[in-house]
Amino acid sequence: MATQSTLNDPGRDTNTFYRRTLHVLSDAHVPFLVGGSHAYLQYTGIVRNTKDFDLFLRRADLDRALSALRDAGYRTEVAFPHWLAKAYQAGDHVDLVFSSGNGVCRIDDDWFTHALEAEVLGMPVKIAPIEEFLWQKAFVMERERFDGADVMHLMRHCAEVIDWVRLLGRFDRYWPLLLTYMSMFTFVYPSEKHRIPVSVFEELLGRLRQQVTAGQNGADRVCQGTLVSRGQYMIDIGQYGFADARLAPRGNMSAEDAIYWTWAIENID
Repeated sequence: MATQSTLNDPGRDTNTFYRRTLHVLSDAHVPFLVGGSHAYLQYTGIVRNTKDFDLFLRRADLDRALSALRDAGYRTEVAFPHWLAKAYQAGDHVDLVFSSGNGVCRIDDDWFTHALEAEVLGMPVKIAPIEEFLWQKAFVMERERFDGADVMHLMRHCAEVIDWVRLLGRFDRYWPLLLTYMSMFTFVYPSEKHRIPVSVFEELLGRLRQQVTAGQNGADRVCQGTLVSRGQYMIDIGQYGFADARLAPRGNMSAEDAIYWTWAIENID
């Protein structure tokens, strides 16, 4: 991190708040990565006007991060115990992300191993890796927010630098979702489809062929729609008898986390 401290900077603009936050965490030796619109700009060159500022960190480092921020005068809260905390000061806030809303995309050591060195707000930082950044966005398919265009732009700008084998590993058993986006890419950018390695298409289409050929074949009656939208598939869980893919042992969320996360749709901004 930069050596010039902004802890006593009298400025009140939002960017000063963000820079101060980066210094507080750096001074406390809390490892973090920058995500959100700043990472998106780094990978695509697309400017997005937003007041969101996302920092990714391991769950094991969260308590230390919150303690350092409180000591620096921030108000903090763990907004959702399964994935998100927040820090506030003078009307501004920063999101401290340690997983994803569906519990799938936990921040682990590989995020840091493959992070990109960059400059944000004039400060040297590490950016969330393209593979993890894309992976996390791929699960956002809400009625009011769909990150599909972001995924398309990330693929278009970064196809040659994406480690597709590692990306496949990230999606793991949710590989059909990656195949969905790859197919969408060939529709959105017909002239660019050659930029996704043919071997990746062949691998995933082969898996899909095997699944379709096998038919039901003892498969669980589970709805994985809840992994991409916390609200739109509740009818499948509540009325149609499908199991919720987010819940243990299939997923990483407890029933309490899922109930609270669903309740928050209409009760928490």
